[in-house]
Amino acid sequence: MTKKNLMLVWALGLIAAIISGCSSVVTRKVNVQPASTKAREEWNQLQVLVASGNERHTLSRLKKFVGTYPGTDLAYDAQMTLGKIYYKNKDYLSAYNSFRELFNARSLNASESDPLLWGAKSLYRLGRLDESLILTTKILQSSGLSDPMRLECYKVRYTILNDLSDRLEALRTLVYLGEKDPETKSRESYRVRAFDFVESKLSDKELETVAGQDEFSFVRKMALYKLGVHLFEQRDFVRAREVLSQLTESDLNADLSQQVKNYLTQIDSRREVDSKTIGVVLPLTGKYSVIAQKTLRGLQLGLGIYGPRPSDLKLAVADSEGTPDGARRAVERLVTEDHVIGIVGSLLSKTAAVVATKADELGVPSIGLSQKAGLTEVGETVFRNSLTSEDQVRHIVKVAMEEMGMKSFAILFPNDSYGVEYTNLFWNEVVSRGGVITAAQPYNPNENDYSGPIQRLVGKYYVEDRVREYKTRLTEWYKQQKKLNARHKPPDDLLPPIVNFEGIFIPDGLKALNQIAPTLAFYDVKNVKLLGTSLWNSEELAQRCDRHVDGAIFMDSFLNEDSKFTTSVFYKEFQTSFGEMPGPFEVQSYDTGLILRQILVSGTKTRTDLLEKLRQVKDFPGALNKLNLSNEREFSRPRVTLTINKGKILRYEDAKSTNL
Repeated sequence: MTKKNLMLVWALGLIAAIISGCSSVVTRKVNVQPASTKAREEWNQLQVLVASGNERHTLSRLKKFVGTYPGTDLAYDAQMTLGKIYYKNKDYLSAYNSFRELFNARSLNASESDPLLWGAKSLYRLGRLDESLILTTKILQSSGLSDPMRLECYKVRYTILNDLSDRLEALRTLVYLGEKDPETKSRESYRVRAFDFVESKLSDKELETVAGQDEFSFVRKMALYKLGVHLFEQRDFVRAREVLSQLTESDLNADLSQQVKNYLTQIDSRREVDSKTIGVVLPLTGKYSVIAQKTLRGLQLGLGIYGPRPSDLKLAVADSEGTPDGARRAVERLVTEDHVIGIVGSLLSKTAAVVATKADELGVPSIGLSQKAGLTEVGETVFRNSLTSEDQVRHIVKVAMEEMGMKSFAILFPNDSYGVEYTNLFWNEVVSRGGVITAAQPYNPNENDYSGPIQRLVGKYYVEDRVREYKTRLTEWYKQQKKLNARHKPPDDLLPPIVNFEGIFIPDGLKALNQIAPTLAFYDVKNVKLLGTSLWNSEELAQRCDRHVDGAIFMDSFLNEDSKFTTSVFYKEFQTSFGEMPGPFEVQSYDTGLILRQILVSGTKTRTDLLEKLRQVKDFPGALNKLNLSNEREFSRPRVTLTINKGKILRYEDAKSTNL
């Protein structure tokens, strides 16, 4: 034998020795011997001792019994009992050593798989997962393995594989258990876990494996579906269609079958485009319907649907119903049924990202009209034509701190997506400029009585937080009273408000402001500036809100009564077409329609061409100013600081120059 062959034999022997140390059974074995009558009498006594629960004495007796009657069937039973007692007491190392003596013993027992399984359990508890897995593999390779033992081995094996994050092997065990467990309830539980693996834990490559192998039986269809959806989301529409098409002839449940059809319809609809049709998603029903109608009219005028300069463009309108689900369905309908070349919308923060995301998934350019932060980060097909929330907050804080000299602020905000977004932006901007937020208080968006939130804001709600001050003021009040009787009680406003701020930011609409402003005055919160958003730029502000809003500061793209606006072509055409004066929502949607109109009437036929031409917009003449596109795909809009004085909205600069 050559030196090379000797080395090979030595290496193979070493590997075999290592493996046998933890899991293998010595090949040279003899049958176990039946125990003697005396041994059986002792064993019967031992069983009584085991049942008594005196484990310390039991362990020593069991060890002695094994040593006295080695190689017998009862010694095997005693050794198994010994290991199980160790396991029960969480002495897993001693338990494993006990079981190992059995499956490494020279004697062959018909129940050899029992110590292997208990050894695997013990190793698992010790954290020796790989060794534990080897033992389960050996059990499954055993000849003559009973179905119950095989089932139990798979249960242990699943736990190990799950902890090892071996997802495919874990799924294989779940599929086996989901088919073979004799108990219906347990079988269904394993099937649910298997579906969960496919639903949320597998990579695309693993999904391909599952979908392509018969051994995964009942989860194969779900794997095909998830793989198709992933490919769809990655915009690999050719492969997505190939995968999902395999399910059209399958026996699927009604819901899954309909979802497959929806995805295939969306994929196919990408190929069909009506180059003359623009889609728009608006909250046409619900509390935002008035704003939606204003926006719709501006868009119609810009596109030439109405007005003195008609075009051959069409507008497909879809109602989002003011909900994310409604917005998503609206986009799907516009693409699959109307085959729109582009989409405008949405207005609302809670639906804007949904519209942008779904349109981006389908490869349809969209222009959002919402102020929601980070909207264009959704995807390269997403544009926006609106004052952003960041722009508004940055501008208002700059005016308040740099021009008005404020340093401290409070925030009173509705606990909804709009209020929370603006609150976070305002807080961060103030702090970044060296200012402080001394108080912040949320309120229910459907609030009708703002007394509680305002009292909390200024420290009047929880008297127990100012007990010492309250007692002092109460004593002073009693001293000032000349006569007291049972009906003469201390007033509720003994504690003055803590007004340690110069301005209050209120990111809400006019309805809330109309109640908040006088309530602040009622609780002696005076000489502070009210700061708001473009929602306040409406004639309703002057009509609905009283003198307590005088001096309020907010911003928008323009002033309604600005002569540049009221003499513009847009203003005149809008008033002639619809018989009413336009506002901010009409302006931004008109500009959006005008941009799309110019691009589409020039001969643009595809969504790709529309996307490219939108990216090239520069110095576009809008209703009030020239529009340019930023690197973030945001259309520039003018900014003007506004205030109110004696029921009239003015430019802040004009009001300041006249000392109003």
